[in-house]
Amino acid sequence: MNFNEIYALHFRDVYRFMLALCKDRTLAEEITQETFVRAMDSFSSFKGTCKVNTWLCQIAKNLYFNILDKNKKIDYNSDTEGMVYDDLADRLADSVDSEKIHRMLHSLPEPYKEVFTLRVFAELPYAQIADLFGKHESWARVTYYRAKQKITGRLEDLS
Repeated sequence: MNFNEIYALHFRDVYRFMLALCKDRTLAEEITQETFVRAMDSFSSFKGTCKVNTWLCQIAKNLYFNILDKNKKIDYNSDTEGMVYDDLADRLADSVDSEKIHRMLHSLPEPYKEVFTLRVFAELPYAQIADLFGKHESWARVTYYRAKQKITGRLEDLS
């Protein structure tokens, strides 16, 4: 497979992943483009120990965290796209509760925050989340469940 095919197949997934992390369309697009530039430069060193999509998302995530380190300020209150497949769906649909959930989410420690974001907003399967962290799928499931429990518990405390 040549690099143009990889770009065509994976651009949308990497972009959606970045949009879920940074919640800024322009920044997500810039990081996605930079991801493919870096991937093209280092494609010969890709070992194939993981899926190409996982490798690209890891590059994108590292770029995003580098930007966070440099800027130290990202707007976490902007609207996001995505679907929730659990009891938080109705609360995320309500703009007031959605803002509370996003604030709680960003106060969670890692890896809970990132796993929840990847699952809910990027709609990644547990297996892919596990690949990104170099863990087992059961770890991704448990981490997501615990993040969801922490958010739900905090929402109940506010009610």
